[in-house]
Amino acid sequence: MFIDTHAHLFYPNFEGELDEVLNRAKESGVKYIIVPATDLETSQKVIELTEKYDFIYGAVGVHPHETKDWNDSYISKIEELAGNKKIVAIGEIGLDYFYDYSPKEKQIEAFKAQIDLALKIKKPIIVHNREADEDMMNIIRGYNESELKAQFHCFSSTLENAKQLIRLNHFVSFTGNITFKNADTLSNIISNLSLESIMLETDSPFMTPEPHRGKRNEPSYVKLVAEKLAEIHHLNVEDVARVTSYNVFRMFGIGSKPGTSFTYKIGDSLYINVTNRCNANCLFCDNEDESVISGYNLKMSKSEETEADVYIKEIGDPKQYKEIVFCGYGEPTLRWNIVKEIARFVKDNEGTTRLITNGHGSLLNKRDITPELSGLIDSVSISLNSGDPRQYAEFMGLETRYFNEMITFAKNAKNYTGKVVMTVIAMNEVDIERARKVVEEKIGAEFRVRQYF
Repeated sequence: MFIDTHAHLFYPNFEGELDEVLNRAKESGVKYIIVPATDLETSQKVIELTEKYDFIYGAVGVHPHETKDWNDSYISKIEELAGNKKIVAIGEIGLDYFYDYSPKEKQIEAFKAQIDLALKIKKPIIVHNREADEDMMNIIRGYNESELKAQFHCFSSTLENAKQLIRLNHFVSFTGNITFKNADTLSNIISNLSLESIMLETDSPFMTPEPHRGKRNEPSYVKLVAEKLAEIHHLNVEDVARVTSYNVFRMFGIGSKPGTSFTYKIGDSLYINVTNRCNANCLFCDNEDESVISGYNLKMSKSEETEADVYIKEIGDPKQYKEIVFCGYGEPTLRWNIVKEIARFVKDNEGTTRLITNGHGSLLNKRDITPELSGLIDSVSISLNSGDPRQYAEFMGLETRYFNEMITFAKNAKNYTGKVVMTVIAMNEVDIERARKVVEEKIGAEFRVRQYF
């Protein structure tokens, strides 16, 4: 299921063909389309489209190109239009310094006024930014204490700006231009961003992707954008569709939150959602909030935890997966007997297993469980987080003694599994080289750095 978050279907070059265009979109797996307006006249056209087609939603607002005559009376008109039940955002609004269609002062005035309106009526904004990075970032940073939510469509700024916007809880989206031959810079930006912060769009009728470049763009081509994102992130296109669709739900409220998943597939691996319970309160973890990863809902109370046979049934033939990974939003060794039962089934059926853990399993089970890894778990991934015991304790919300417990678990696990990998997250506060020495010299395990999104 794809969602095209940006398609100007009111443009004249869709006239007389719109039903055919929309049918092709459905056939390509597009479930919803968001149509952003560019001025007051097209805002009314957007509303008419949302009323005619049940899978079309809209945004109303004034594009920077159309702000030369902006005055205070526009706001009341936009607010009235935004009251329509299928208008999910204020947009397309922003700044464009590439063309001289509207004075910069008018663009900024209109942009800020429409942001303030969005905050007043509790709707997100859809942002256009072209060669206006400095003013754009200064304006957005000025709202960092507010509840502003923004989608920066057809993103073309820097990686650092993208990361800063995402840290401010905004989203970025990419169009068919990421399929162009000269798209190396955009590909690099995308590779350094989590899919959990990205949406799909076509920007129809513009930005037509390869191999249709030079022709009118349309929503059915959003699948080509998804395929390129999947290629860059080394995922399946189904992964991209699922994650980006959930992002749309988070941002615009279109669609719904998925039900709880006991197992979930990412790429060629199947993950086992063992428990949400954990002995730590990690700084990086979403355990207490949404508990959604890659578009899968992993939220699960203790009473909702299920038995091994449910997981085994969902696994089916373990050989169809690269590996079966015990993970979730909790510490899997809290249900160590369940993990072992599932792992025994996987190994008996020629599958491969991996355990992702905080390394406190022996302490939690009041015995050294590492000998029990033998023959059941092929590899262990341990969250080191920091080579400094005090910083580790701060990140994990635990006492420093848990650092030594984790180190001991890692050393012992090496004796009973084929591989132990220890990871830290790339943050300025973390001394990466110190962590590397702990892993490679003290433990003799593999060391990896994860991106912090």
